[in-house]
Amino acid sequence: MNDNHPPSAWSTYSRTVFIAFAAIALALIAYEHRVHVLGILPWLLILACPLMHLFMHHGHGGHGGHSGHDHANHRAGMVQQKTKETDDV
Repeated sequence: MNDNHPPSAWSTYSRTVFIAFAAIALALIAYEHRVHVLGILPWLLILACPLMHLFMHHGHGGHGGHSGHDHANHRAGMVQQKTKETDDV
């Protein structure tokens, strides 16, 4: 069985050499510029807050989710649950 496929531009050897070169280059850049990288970390934490808000609150109303009626029923359920808890005490 002879498959006549054209040779790949990225042979396994070429791909391995490229990945090794890229890993070494990234390690050297990170080592030489660690002060700059560590200086950015606090800003990345601050940036994470609005990004988490955008991506993690996808099911809440106001963004095309629930209507106001659903929120009113949810609040009424919470009030009933709190009154049950206070009655139990």
